[in-house]
Amino acid sequence: MSTATASSITLPRNENQAFGIGQYACEFMQTGDPSDAVKHRTIQFFTDSVLCGLSALALQTNAPVVLRDEALSYRVDGGASVFGSTESLAPEKAILANASAVREWDSNGTNFGYNPALGHTAGEFGHNDFYAVPVAAAQVAGLDGAAALRGMICLDEIRGRLAEVFSLKTYKIDHVVHGAIGSAAVYGAMLGATPEQIESAIGMVVAHYIPWRAIRAGKQLSDSKGASAAISTEVAILAMKRSMNGFVGPKDIFRNPEAIWRQFEPTDGDSPFDLVLSTGGDDFAVMGMHFKLGLYEHQSAGALQGLIDLVSANPTVLENPDSIKGITIVAYEPAFGIIGDPAKRDPKTRQSADHSMVYIVSTMLRKAIEHAAAKGSGALADGNDAWWKLLMLAPIDYGRDAITDTATRALMDKIHFEHGGKDYDDRYPDGIPTSMVIEMTDGNRYDSGLVMYPSGHARNTTADLDDILLHKASLLGAIAMADSTTIIDRCNGIESAGSLDGLWDVKILQRDPVD
Repeated sequence: MSTATASSITLPRNENQAFGIGQYACEFMQTGDPSDAVKHRTIQFFTDSVLCGLSALALQTNAPVVLRDEALSYRVDGGASVFGSTESLAPEKAILANASAVREWDSNGTNFGYNPALGHTAGEFGHNDFYAVPVAAAQVAGLDGAAALRGMICLDEIRGRLAEVFSLKTYKIDHVVHGAIGSAAVYGAMLGATPEQIESAIGMVVAHYIPWRAIRAGKQLSDSKGASAAISTEVAILAMKRSMNGFVGPKDIFRNPEAIWRQFEPTDGDSPFDLVLSTGGDDFAVMGMHFKLGLYEHQSAGALQGLIDLVSANPTVLENPDSIKGITIVAYEPAFGIIGDPAKRDPKTRQSADHSMVYIVSTMLRKAIEHAAAKGSGALADGNDAWWKLLMLAPIDYGRDAITDTATRALMDKIHFEHGGKDYDDRYPDGIPTSMVIEMTDGNRYDSGLVMYPSGHARNTTADLDDILLHKASLLGAIAMADSTTIIDRCNGIESAGSLDGLWDVKILQRDPVD
């Protein structure tokens, strides 16, 4: 029997959790009571994602442009809109396009599926890719911005808590399944679906549309990697619409013996996990999610913080790059295996470069060296936040010219990447345990020390996150439009917005592609 406290509900493994998720979403949209801190954090992630998406469209990245054009060919009455348009479109297509755009740079939020207070530490990845769902639902249903924000919190809660209890990546299934389940539930709840209809849609998602991590395998990655969340969400919305039209999908999918959950983690009839979902207060999954302060794979955040700590304390390192003899980065699994993979030492595309530890670190170091050459190493930045803003990695840092830059490649050749072993592995995913040593030709060695909670990490307490995120939004916004202030303010003020029909009514500039 499901149990509830003043601030959460538990869906036990021996009950129908798919129905329970549907019931939770319907009730949360009516009576959920997240704190102001939860709302603020969600708005931060929402605004961050929107500016990522708008800049990806401005730079004419392939998948977002293709999928936006596709969406614009599906005009309907009473639909939803895509970035840069007020056209009423099929909601699943508008969601497909907008979710693809926000994910393209791989620069929006991340979760690691880690909740030690409940013993839920499955450690599944996930990203804040799905805000297009509650926005589109609000547009279709004529709801206001406060309802859309509530939907964002609900969706992040469902997918975030699923990531804490079941590791899809362990079984080579893509992490977007959790987001697709949350998308079906929230879209249905906002459109007036019953818990039974939401259960049916979740059953269809899991039974018909499971994506394998094949989309992320290989030395050079394709559009499928960045569009995975968008494509899974599209079919989730279709499943929800189909269910609301009377189609009945598989019931009780978490206890279904032939579904992924029990196939990979066999039980005697139960689901493999209990699921705890927050209904009020501060303890929502979104509060444990992490920001990327620029364009980089989040597993590299510890190394980037280590680099900033090291060069800010020892700026003379930047004065003569030829005197850098070697750079040793020590990290944990899965960072060592994913972005430290030797196959990623020679990236040739943006999608591969942003998953290459040696490329990411070398690019930031190369930028620091260039600033030092122009201004002098002693006058670059004052404090951690200023260093992050000065060296923030932007789309241009992953363009054709950047990927082949000879100075960056020379630094890449000097990097040695090591696995820190059990001592490092045991500290993840609580933190992102990473250390860096730069050795000079004169024998001096500069050590960053162990980094656990880099700026942007949910447990970091030292960075001025609002300030750095505003810089990031302005940086990406300047790419996307002549004046990004309006859209930044519009996103930050979503809770007080009335109709969302004109939310995406902005003019997106057309820039030359960087890749």
